[in-house]
Amino acid sequence: MKKTIAFDADDTLWHNESIFHETTHTFMDLVSHYVSASELEERLYAVERRNLALFGYGIKGFMLSMIETVIELSEGKATGTEIQQVIDLGKYMLTHPINVLEDVEETVSALKDDYRLMVITKGDLLDQESKIARSGLADYFELIEIVSEKDEKTYTEVLKRNKIDINQFLMVGNSLKSDILPICTLGGKAVHIPYHLNWELDKVEKSYDFNEQHYATLSSVALLPLFLEEIDF
Repeated sequence: MKKTIAFDADDTLWHNESIFHETTHTFMDLVSHYVSASELEERLYAVERRNLALFGYGIKGFMLSMIETVIELSEGKATGTEIQQVIDLGKYMLTHPINVLEDVEETVSALKDDYRLMVITKGDLLDQESKIARSGLADYFELIEIVSEKDEKTYTEVLKRNKIDINQFLMVGNSLKSDILPICTLGGKAVHIPYHLNWELDKVEKSYDFNEQHYATLSSVALLPLFLEEIDF
């Protein structure tokens, strides 16, 4: 059986955090008359963190957190028009064109005959399904898993469900916290391809001895085929 390479989706296959970044700044301009930009950003992150267990990851949860933030900061004085503007920001994000990252399609096309390709992404089911369909990349992947969290427990369940031996598995993604370290903890291999923006709540909060982790860092997904030829995988 072919070995399996799993790709994260957001900010690994296509741009995502840049849309959140743009929307956050638009939101800050929208409600700047209530509070300073620095305080607003801090409060928004706090509300997002508080709501993750309830809303999960994704645009809809982010939109609800923006609404809750402006209501709290305005002490309930936010207008219906302002709330509608926040909802419109969320709708804009949900319908934003999918911009596939440079070299991604060429890379997965080069790998699909020799490896079983997979997507493991977290977030809202409907939104992630829509992005995968609109990306034009779906046909390259034999397996697609959309999960609510990406941790050791989830990866163990995904591998078991798809009958994948972790020794025959490689995870590729931009997030150390979600894509790389959980797999390394399980004894698997991973490739970290950083994205130029990093969500505040996805940053690694503790120090790790990276030399002991079973992963490599590449500057571009285009380097992945050559890297695979050079390692024992």
